[in-house]
Amino acid sequence: MNAEIIAVGSELLTPYRQDTNSLWLTDALNRLGIKIILKTVVGDSPAEMNSAFSQALSRAGVIVASGGLGPTDDDRTRQTVADLLGRKLRLDENIVREIEERFRRFARTMPEINKRQAMVPEGATVLPNPNGTAPGLWLEADGRIVILLPGVPSELKSIFEAQVRRRLERISSDERLFTRDLRVTGLGESDVETRVRPLYELYPDSETTILASPGAVQLHPRVWSRDAKQAEQILDEITKRMALALGEHLYSMHGEALEEVVARILTENRATIAVAESCTGGMLAERLTNLGGSSAYFLGGVVCYSNELKTSMVGVPKELIETKGAVSSEVALALAEGIRKRTGATIGVGITGIAGPSGGTPEKPVGLVHIGIADERGPRERAYRYPGNRERIRNFATQTALDVVRRHFLFPTSARA
Repeated sequence: MNAEIIAVGSELLTPYRQDTNSLWLTDALNRLGIKIILKTVVGDSPAEMNSAFSQALSRAGVIVASGGLGPTDDDRTRQTVADLLGRKLRLDENIVREIEERFRRFARTMPEINKRQAMVPEGATVLPNPNGTAPGLWLEADGRIVILLPGVPSELKSIFEAQVRRRLERISSDERLFTRDLRVTGLGESDVETRVRPLYELYPDSETTILASPGAVQLHPRVWSRDAKQAEQILDEITKRMALALGEHLYSMHGEALEEVVARILTENRATIAVAESCTGGMLAERLTNLGGSSAYFLGGVVCYSNELKTSMVGVPKELIETKGAVSSEVALALAEGIRKRTGATIGVGITGIAGPSGGTPEKPVGLVHIGIADERGPRERAYRYPGNRERIRNFATQTALDVVRRHFLFPTSARA
């Protein structure tokens, strides 16, 4: 069974609002054995909406739409679909009473305009919305299924889980999507492709997608199959071959973020960490503490942007900064060692660099970052050059710093070479 997802809303065609519903729906439908053949984002224009839904009805067995079910004039999803299916809209008094009751619970009177949300196409099944005023709708016509859901993510998800999933389970095929999520760092997208392409080409019944972000690459081998055992066996073989090809650059075979892997390693080794950051401005500390239970391994951090704070808060000698410069191997070493000693952490990490867009020189260009790490045996450091704008450089640096910590525990001897 194939499906198309339509995200409705002119705001989704601006840089200020992102369509996250389609991502969630794709995963939910794939798990039900429903393949997504197309995603469309369409504004509130009646003509464009009519075109988007008309084309979807011509090529997909299931159409799932989000948005456009509100009470205002630009919420046109109900009317568009009703017109295309030749259905009249009828006022559902039960929905009106439910909306009125919802307003009463908040000590408010329902505006008359909200009755638009109670307009239901003939023959539609109403999907109750316990978290909002716009119910979902399930329509069937000429062998097609049209599912209309509100655009608010929490409302969409709750209606899908409570009302839509079980209906689709009854009619979907027994074919399912089986997938894995491998995470790689320290290699570019093209390098990863070069290493793994000969491997996944050995399995013509599988598909592999590669997604790149600053400092990380995701690999998603996938198999559509009715035989779960066979699909898992194929994926086991593919991922094992990929793991050998990627070596130490592979940090997770289960879709974990690098900070999750580092957190687990620190916890398993009963180790603690503290950080002193300059150019990353606290991004490393944020990632390390973005997990529950992080107080077990993260002692604290200092954002020492100024040279004075590098000295007063972390103990970097003033003379060292004056002679070597704030962006230098020596200062990165001093930051790592200084924060370790001042906090008593097992591991100290220091980051200093030039994130841009200004501040670079021929000797120290924008994108140059020094990352230091220290333990009881002393500090060590390495310089890196990152491409891109300020945001990308800071993301690269943070990712690399986490990987430095990971490698410190995985390869303790080589890591100190």
